[in-house]
Amino acid sequence: MLSNDKDSPQVVSNSNPEIIDFLNRQRGKIFSKTGGWFPGKGVFSHGYSMLEELVGEKSYFQILILNATGKLVAKELADWVEAIYGCLSWPDPRIWCNQIGALAGAARTSVVAATTIGSLAADSRSYGPYTLLEGLRFIQRAHAQFLDGADAQEIVRRIIAANRGKPYIVGYIRPIAKGDERLEAMERYAKKLGFNIGSHLSLAYDIEKILMREFDEGMNINGYMSAFLSDQGFTPEEVYQMFAAMVASGVTACYLDTCQRPADTFLPLRCEDIDYQGPAPRAVPE
Repeated sequence: MLSNDKDSPQVVSNSNPEIIDFLNRQRGKIFSKTGGWFPGKGVFSHGYSMLEELVGEKSYFQILILNATGKLVAKELADWVEAIYGCLSWPDPRIWCNQIGALAGAARTSVVAATTIGSLAADSRSYGPYTLLEGLRFIQRAHAQFLDGADAQEIVRRIIAANRGKPYIVGYIRPIAKGDERLEAMERYAKKLGFNIGSHLSLAYDIEKILMREFDEGMNINGYMSAFLSDQGFTPEEVYQMFAAMVASGVTACYLDTCQRPADTFLPLRCEDIDYQGPAPRAVPE
């Protein structure tokens, strides 16, 4: 780094011998705890041989979860994750990450660029994979309180008090519509796969009953999957990693739609459509 002396900038090295020794041991080498390709021997992921134990033996979503978490889960759980992926990526260009994919199609970018930037746009605090972090953190904190003796009513009361009387709980309430039509489909499929209602999900349902009774607001898909996946032993960070690409399919669909139509015709604007609130127009000096 540079010194603070503006007149004579110079490079200042870190002289901590432990740091230098550590960096020297990393120099020119790539280390991985996940796995890699060893020519003539095979490809490995978290100790499993990709070609002998995974490819053709396990489903793609089992491999996806393994790569994201290091856990090789049962096919039933991977099938559930695959199904919920289908609930989280709709081909509707009004959804902002999909809208970016649609604009990219109208601008004739590549499908890879469109899908990537659309997925990146979904990584926000109000929509997308990041909200799963908060969803799992909430239900796991609430479950810890439950194990300490608090019931669902007390848990909700504490949250409402902290939010000045508002029932703002991640995983509950939807900004546009009441209820969530995806829950019934996923509950039905979970039952078909043989899953029982676990402790986290049971608490989530109890919280929903209170919110329905007092605020006419229910659980959304985030609340359901956060509780379900908590019952399967996943951490918030693991779920965030598992669902990093959760909106990609819908973004691709919206890219394809506009790419097949005339270029630059998606959401065109006239100058008067722009709500300009800056300085008033002024004459340019000659």
